[in-house]
Amino acid sequence: MLTAFSLAIALAMDAFAVALTQGARFRHDWKSVALIAMAFGLFQGLMPLAGWLLGSLALPFVEAWDHWIAGGLLAALGVQMIWSGGNESEGPARISGFALLAASIATSVDAFAAGITLPTMDFPPLASCALIATVTAALSAIAIELGQRAGDKFGRHAEIAGGVMLIALGANIVFDHTIGA
Repeated sequence: MLTAFSLAIALAMDAFAVALTQGARFRHDWKSVALIAMAFGLFQGLMPLAGWLLGSLALPFVEAWDHWIAGGLLAALGVQMIWSGGNESEGPARISGFALLAASIATSVDAFAAGITLPTMDFPPLASCALIATVTAALSAIAIELGQRAGDKFGRHAEIAGGVMLIALGANIVFDHTIGA
């Protein structure tokens, strides 16, 4: 359960960073906060489900080295998050409508890849996806509020922290299957 919760937090960091900057740059009423949080949560929950389905089909063929695949995927996602979190860029536009849909998909692509690793965990995949969706929605709503209070300076740091967490999860999976076994 702790691994699934850690994964949920790490995957939520992209959405958290976007929501944080939205809160810092724009004032949102409770309806737009709820819409952004629900959109991010929905896609963060559906994408690992799609990845899990793909991973479930492939698992019998790669079972001997699944932990290396899972560890490598999570580490690569973590490095990508750290890289993008470290790059300075212009601030985001206000997200609603199609832009919200695009942002929801963009922030959950890593969740698809992480979903492939769900069959290697000891936590039920559907419960993991629901947990990921719930954590992402809650953290996104919190991030908008924090952004409105704290300004724009924390979004990149959240994405970097999520990247570090994904790398640590990948290393833990490899460790558990090689040394811990």
